[in-house]
Amino acid sequence: MRQTLDFLLTDWLRVAALTERPRFADHTPETFGQVLDTCERIAREKYAPFNRLVDTEEPRFDGDKVILPAATQAAWNAYAESGMLSAAQDYDIGGMQLPYTVEAAANAFFAKASVSISSALLTVGNANLLMAHGTEAQKRVFAMNEFAGRWSGTMCLSEPQAGSSLSDVATRATPDGADFEADLLGPRFRLRGNKMWISSGEHELTENIVHLVLAKIPGPDGKPVPGTKGISLFIVPKKLVDAEGRLTGERNDVALAGLNHKCGWRGTTNTLLNFGEGRFTPGGQAGAVGYLVGRPGEGLRCMFHMMNEARIGVGMAATMLGMAGYEASLAYARQRPQGRPISKGGKDAAQPQVPIIEHADVKRMLLAQKAYAEGALALELYCARLIDEQHTGAPEAAREAALLLEVLTPIAKSWPSEWCLEANSLAIQVHGGYGYTRDFPVEQYWRDNRLNMIHEGTHGIQGLDLLGRKVVMDGGAGLKLLASKVSDTLQRAGQVEGLAEHGHALAGALQRLGAATKAAWATGVPEEALANATAYLQAFGHVVLAWIWLDVALASQARLAEAPDFHQGKLQACRYFFGYELPKIDGWLGVVASRNATCREMQDAWF
Repeated sequence: MRQTLDFLLTDWLRVAALTERPRFADHTPETFGQVLDTCERIAREKYAPFNRLVDTEEPRFDGDKVILPAATQAAWNAYAESGMLSAAQDYDIGGMQLPYTVEAAANAFFAKASVSISSALLTVGNANLLMAHGTEAQKRVFAMNEFAGRWSGTMCLSEPQAGSSLSDVATRATPDGADFEADLLGPRFRLRGNKMWISSGEHELTENIVHLVLAKIPGPDGKPVPGTKGISLFIVPKKLVDAEGRLTGERNDVALAGLNHKCGWRGTTNTLLNFGEGRFTPGGQAGAVGYLVGRPGEGLRCMFHMMNEARIGVGMAATMLGMAGYEASLAYARQRPQGRPISKGGKDAAQPQVPIIEHADVKRMLLAQKAYAEGALALELYCARLIDEQHTGAPEAAREAALLLEVLTPIAKSWPSEWCLEANSLAIQVHGGYGYTRDFPVEQYWRDNRLNMIHEGTHGIQGLDLLGRKVVMDGGAGLKLLASKVSDTLQRAGQVEGLAEHGHALAGALQRLGAATKAAWATGVPEEALANATAYLQAFGHVVLAWIWLDVALASQARLAEAPDFHQGKLQACRYFFGYELPKIDGWLGVVASRNATCREMQDAWF
């Protein structure tokens, strides 16, 4: 994987050019490489050897605290000590001012080694949200301690009765006393309610846990404002702290109600938390103490800052699980003898068996995995590069990057979580019967990856976001911008033998995607347009990945002589994607363009 990562960063994305910008001026390609080396080593030593352990020794509650393997604590400590929690932050608060592209690439090693042993993604996202929307005191007390690794963070959105439907959250926040607005940590409220599916919601890895909680503040009539406009965001620490970030010794009224035992990501605690049930009584009364972040009613807007980061993070996690399965099945296929080649006279049983990698169908499964995993890695790094452009580019380039990122984020989250899961399924298939056993890691990769189609917004939600909002906002500006980027690649590919035909196929696919988008909205009826939003998401994703692969192939073609086998592999994966994957879009786009009503008109009684 490292060779592919280096190629994508250096030759394709040209991250060295970022060192010309003031924010990254102290860095060099060598310092970027050192960060990658360090993270690769930590992942190899502290994460990978314990991936099976954290899968089999699930978190358990002894009635007082959650018990995790010692390896989980060692992994957290190693990651925190590496400085990666604050890698992108300013020097003056202990950060490295590292480009997000390099940070994302470095974190890929951890996701591949053991995706569930650490919850650093949530902690970084939590702290970044506070840096964007918190008060100076909230940044100093909560975010700084998270970046230092002393405290960890969560995001608390879903509830038992309201999974993805956040407008239906029932957690309430009421002002805590007449002086509630005078608290140095922000307006102080008491929260009461339940939050479900909270990753890393309870553990002893850090001395405190900072929960970011969505809740509703009742209006003057005592009733909450209906819909998402009534949602506010609160910091609810597990243990109360003073204005200097010191623990007061008092436990907040946040209690573990139960551990969820999922098919994958078993190394991470997943919890049901009760807020304000009275198990603990801070200040002598029930109710979880929480501090308002931002203004009342703007909780979802603030939380989306964290959710968008998390979506790219989930996409990278799914990608790396696909990559891990690919590498495992490739190694197996190279050493597993079975069967004999077919010649004109059939199979000669007197000949020795050949490694299964010699069989065309096994090559098909390996090529598919390579196309999915390496294509997804390129997509995630491209999105990370857009984040750097958004934050450090010239004003027009920054605006353009932000718009393109809006359109690509649903794809960055959903495409790897679907197709790298398929890669994991193929990895099991390559292993044959052994793939279904725990003697090999591929079944665990599949189980871990299956969660990513639900993490941070289901496939259906991503499809609704893409077709219902992203491609139609601002008169379709985001889709037009993407089309212009694709056109740039098509123009370059048209001059290269062997890639021009791919460019022609992609041009046609882009045209059909645009036509289907218009046809879906032809009646202007959202119910008709969005009934097949998931099919649209799948087609859109495949068009994007075809573009990514063609662009990567251009970089490989230019360097073919430097490493022939490596780059020929990239070109063959591109060829596979255009021959076997891109043609799938017509079935998806067909139901979108015709506004096929089969699913929408299906009735409950008919099932």
